Amino acid sequence: MSTAPQLHHSYEDYLSVLERSDVKLEYCDGLIDAMASGTPAHAELAANTIAVLKRLLSSCAVFSSDLKIRVEAVDLAAFPDASVLCGARQVSAIDRNALTNPLVLVEVTSSSTEEYDRGAKLRHYQRIPALSAVLIVSHRAPRITVVRRTATGWDESEEHGGGFVELAEPRLRFAVDEVYAGVVLD
Repeated sequence: MSTAPQLHHSYEDYLSVLERSDVKLEYCDGLIDAMASGTPAHAELAANTIAVLKRLLSSCAVFSSDLKIRVEAVDLAAFPDASVLCGARQVSAIDRNALTNPLVLVEVTSSSTEEYDRGAKLRHYQRIPALSAVLIVSHRAPRITVVRRTATGWDESEEHGGGFVELAEPRLRFAVDEVYAGVVLD
């Protein structure tokens, strides 16, 4: 994420700038921010995660980071590394290219985004009514943080190499090592 000071923009301004941009841009409550470019390890972790999710969730749609997610409650538009949708697609009334009802989101961390991914961005994602889980894939070591919606709020656990990620909704189980297979971490 860029740290340069930015002006307050309307969502319409954001869409106009995004249409002309060569890089992905996030929008949050009037601020437009360029997303950090990824390393080969980041790209491979994202691709491996998508492959695992696609294999296990054949009845669901699994999307790459090209899909924009809109969190209406906090006026956020973001491009998570992967998104899962099981069921009918709902899009934003102000942005027909932005999905509003993902069931699972995936963020692969980087040195420049880790704090944001695990902090403010996660809190924003948790405002999505349909969301059941966020998977945060570490760029530092074989470790996936699983943040699950519960009846009383959100629960967080960490699974390391040799462990398994399990979700009840959607129902899935996979080895952390599957995501990290063949990846040379930065």
